[in-house]
Amino acid sequence: MSESLIVIVVLSYFSLLFVVSSLTKGNSDNKTFFSGNKESPWYIVAFGMVGASLSGITFISVPGDVGSTSLTYFQVVLGYLFGYFVVAYVLLPIYYKQNLTSIYEYLGDRFGRKSHMTGAFFFFVSRVLGAAFRLFLVAIVLQEFVFNSWGIPFEFTVTISILLIWIYTFRGGIKTVVWTDTLQTFLMILSVFLSIYYITTSLDIGFIEFLNSDDFNTKSEIFVTDSILEKNHFLKSFIGGIFITICMTGLDQDMMQKNLTCKSLRDAQKNMIVFSLILVAVTLVFLILGTLLFTFAEKNDVLIPILNGRESTDLLFPQIALNSDLNIILSITFLLGLIAAAYSSADSALTSLTTSFCIDFLDIEKKDEKNQKKLRFYTHILMSIFLIVVILIYENYLSTSVIDSLLIIAGFTYGPLLGLFAFGIFTKHNINDNLSFFVCIISVIIVTIIFYLPDGYLGGYKIGYELLPINGLITFFGLYIIRKSTT
Repeated sequence: MSESLIVIVVLSYFSLLFVVSSLTKGNSDNKTFFSGNKESPWYIVAFGMVGASLSGITFISVPGDVGSTSLTYFQVVLGYLFGYFVVAYVLLPIYYKQNLTSIYEYLGDRFGRKSHMTGAFFFFVSRVLGAAFRLFLVAIVLQEFVFNSWGIPFEFTVTISILLIWIYTFRGGIKTVVWTDTLQTFLMILSVFLSIYYITTSLDIGFIEFLNSDDFNTKSEIFVTDSILEKNHFLKSFIGGIFITICMTGLDQDMMQKNLTCKSLRDAQKNMIVFSLILVAVTLVFLILGTLLFTFAEKNDVLIPILNGRESTDLLFPQIALNSDLNIILSITFLLGLIAAAYSSADSALTSLTTSFCIDFLDIEKKDEKNQKKLRFYTHILMSIFLIVVILIYENYLSTSVIDSLLIIAGFTYGPLLGLFAFGIFTKHNINDNLSFFVCIISVIIVTIIFYLPDGYLGGYKIGYELLPINGLITFFGLYIIRKSTT
């Protein structure tokens, strides 16, 4: 696929997003930007959240990770499913009952202003790092397959990517994002199914026949149950998946902001359950696609691309889709799916970061309307700059697959949120509000030490995705220590 055709596809796609933005911007006021006037149909939110949850990481890194981990990531996905039910029937009722715009306002009502800001701070760090991971992937693909040959630096690619997102989200905010996510989810799912069709056709094998083949069986291990010491043992992955969902969806302003645009709690719960079932099915399809990609690569001598001096399986899918002469339709749909996957999470992340910073840190609701709009505008720019800086750092220092890196970092940054919300929901204690931030920081330091201990210190036990609940538990006990009284 030629570089010029890639650019045409990208520009055409963004032109379509700008049209959607113009149609959905509403009054361009803060109520529209932050809550979508609570008018979003639940089924539209549910479908759009699939793309926002999967993102470019699932689109590229999950299939690429099959080469080293087979289908064992699905153990984590099964945990996700249970986690979504907890979000739907434990957390959403709390958020709707208190009519929250930012979910961290709950911590302020429960413990005090310092705890409110502590929760918002850890969300801010988590979402900046997570959104940057997702955008890093699509920027790397565009850089490797287009802009390097034109002599355009990576910094320019990243800046343009963020600028395009800023343009179509700065007026309509979450109301625009709900509808653009729906379009982007459709393109992403269409792309993966067309990819499977064209690759199986090229291998001269039917899809069902491939699932029964030795090529699939050698890469189809899902459950790891031999030793609990292993990082990806089923119980560790499953439990980790539950808590990853609770934190990265239920305690995350980005994902909850979409749910809070639904008309009622019942609609939001229907959205969450339907979305979770679709997400599990689609993720399994992505994993199967990964087995197909490695089979195709082996049979056609496709080399795994080199990035920063080492093999990067994250780039195998784009290498096959764009450079293997399979079919121009595959190349175009892959590119559309990749961009849709990346931007369906990045646009909502940028919007939620702006919302959280305005509501939680600037307390924008107490200012007059003119100053509210001005602060929101400049905050949106500031969040964009943060994302650019973090992506450029990743480009120089990321050394593992993006999906693995994202879930590991989630264990550090979302753990304090888990502890704060759990203590607020499941106990009646007040705390010394001034000390909550220090408890959370100490918890992160402790789990960092645990995570980086040499293997021998833990008797061969390898920390996996259970790092997140461990972090939350340490925070919970720390808050118990600083409790003040029983209400």
